[in-house]
Amino acid sequence: MFASLPIDPKPLDHLALMGEGEAPALVLRDRVLSHNDLRERVARLAGWLKANLPEPGARVASWAAKGELTCLLPLAAARAGLVHVPINPLLKRAQVAYILADSGARMLIGTAARLATLEEGDVELQCIVKSELEVIEKCSQSAEMEISHADTEALAAILYTSGSTGKPKGVMLSHANMWLGAQSVASYLDLTPTDVTLAVLPLSFDYGQNQLLSTWFAGGCVVPLDYLTPRDVVKSIEKYGVTTLAAVPPLWVQLAELNWPPETAARLKRLTNSGGALTVDLVRRLRGLFPQARLFPMYGLTEAFRSTFLDPDLVDAHPTSMGKAIPHAEVLVIGDDGVVTADGEEGELVHCGPLVAQGYWQDPHRTAERYKPAPAASIYGGMAVWSGDRVRRESDGLLYFVGRRDAMIKSAGNRISPQEIEDTALGSGLVAEAVALGVPDERLGHAVHLVVRVAPGASSAIEDLPRKLMQDLPNFMQPKQIHWRDAMPISPNGKIDRARLYAELTA
Repeated sequence: MFASLPIDPKPLDHLALMGEGEAPALVLRDRVLSHNDLRERVARLAGWLKANLPEPGARVASWAAKGELTCLLPLAAARAGLVHVPINPLLKRAQVAYILADSGARMLIGTAARLATLEEGDVELQCIVKSELEVIEKCSQSAEMEISHADTEALAAILYTSGSTGKPKGVMLSHANMWLGAQSVASYLDLTPTDVTLAVLPLSFDYGQNQLLSTWFAGGCVVPLDYLTPRDVVKSIEKYGVTTLAAVPPLWVQLAELNWPPETAARLKRLTNSGGALTVDLVRRLRGLFPQARLFPMYGLTEAFRSTFLDPDLVDAHPTSMGKAIPHAEVLVIGDDGVVTADGEEGELVHCGPLVAQGYWQDPHRTAERYKPAPAASIYGGMAVWSGDRVRRESDGLLYFVGRRDAMIKSAGNRISPQEIEDTALGSGLVAEAVALGVPDERLGHAVHLVVRVAPGASSAIEDLPRKLMQDLPNFMQPKQIHWRDAMPISPNGKIDRARLYAELTA
């Protein structure tokens, strides 16, 4: 049903033109912006940005909770010819400083409280720092900037995602990547101008940002929410008449444990999941709680936006399937011999087509590891994302996840680099060796466990290390448990035996 979707990308800021007049587009804490208001606010913010950052392609970073600025900036930066770098508001100063330096950001806009945590040297001299409230106030008086006519292959955003080793990587997304992603999701979710999306996911994630873009592509309304408890989600669904909710498995687990008023549950028309697989039990619980809602399990990776979704009509019969390729994506299962596997045979998931991002920002080495020429079987050709994920395709065309090739920890929808946690622990001077592992966890998908050996002379390490990690790492990276060892197991090649540690922790 989606094969006829036109591949006709437009500059990203044209999304502000998709809604109708005075229909609501964005529900903020103190007011509601119509689609006309959205167009005006995007135009004024773009005008202010252009006046303050006239250099084409300059990076503008945002570090703030959900609100007017973080919702409008993706479109306004694109209109101003700039590149948006959204930073997860949960990150702390060390991670923010790295992203600012790596991206070469020329402006950072953030909430005053977050900006106050930055220390000398965290922000380079060429980077202008502005508070969120100051920018909102000034841009309200700025001249409006007309819609852009940007090259749709031009860079529009850099989204930072953790790798299995080393520092976060900046995935480069073009106008076309983001426009076609919005069109694709709006299509297969069947979003309409009457839909209301509750945006609970971080806007720094591609899945979270697409909550905005796909809803506005369809002319609908977005309600951004930074919730404190799952009960806040239920209250907001009732208050705003929400029809669409996107979440990750840990939040679905929490929501499924609540007592839902039947009239509130009935408001939801569609539920979407990514950032980890739903268990069979959780699928059944969600179907029981929301029998009228269509459930869309999805699989994606930032390097190619999103790859697959499972048709809701197939969920009950195939609850563990990843489904099939989304519109504008070509997904192939490639064996070690470089050709498409037979039905039922395991291979690597390779994503081809116009949703494939442009690589990693200023990192040709890691780009070459993940972005390689498409297999000969591809109808698109060009560059493809070789995911490293092992999957199989059955005779009905449905895909099933088998396992990950890398050491990435995926916890509560977050992709976490073990090395980043290890580096922080070692940098404290309290431990001599450190290994971070993801251990299966019913609520989180995987929980972070940290195995360490105390550094000589660090007599207070057991008390001090948790405090140091809490200070230097965001909450979602905090170890669920720290395991202290007198010695680490060593593999035959002389390295710490991670496989043995994992076996011991999961025994």
